Amino acid sequence: MTKIAVLVSGGGTNLQALLDAQARGDIPNGEIAVVVSNVPGAYALERAAKAGVEDITVRKKDYPDTAAFCAALVEELQKRDIGLVVLAGFLSILDEHFVRCFENRIINIHPSLIPAFCGKGFYGLTVHERALERGVKVTGATVHFVNEGADEGPIILQKAVDILPGDTPEVLQKRVMEQAEWKLLPQAVALFCQGKLKVEGRRVDILP
Repeated sequence: MTKIAVLVSGGGTNLQALLDAQARGDIPNGEIAVVVSNVPGAYALERAAKAGVEDITVRKKDYPDTAAFCAALVEELQKRDIGLVVLAGFLSILDEHFVRCFENRIINIHPSLIPAFCGKGFYGLTVHERALERGVKVTGATVHFVNEGADEGPIILQKAVDILPGDTPEVLQKRVMEQAEWKLLPQAVALFCQGKLKVEGRRVDILP
């Protein structure tokens, strides 16, 4: 059984998708063991509590620098024997030490079809604002492994979502969540926990 830690900073809609998938039995061989937030009082922590999942808060401002903050996160996860880290709207930088400690065991969800509209500064509504400004007709979401680069890790799954006339960033964000993010993330986590993801360089093969 793979113990999963979900790292969050806000409302936790992607966390809820994972909790719902777990409740349905859609994540075989996986268990959400802890939800970690860097923001005290984040609503995602309430979601965890309602589901009976341990929740903890690790505040960056309690540490002198990013390295110390990330070291504290690593310590909390390792003492719980975490096998998979899921970033579900975690708005804090993770350093190379953290990534090395969980190499090919950190999954992130990004609200675009990488390599479009990704990298430093592209998160939340900003991604959808840029997509609409550029006039693209299709956007979507990507689940990928995390490496040292921003949104540069090996891609696991992607799903396209149409952009419709009259879309606002908020409307588009909701559609991408409903049609792509909330489906892809539980699917990717389930594949990982079943041992079906094989990383070859910058490529991920999905095993039968």
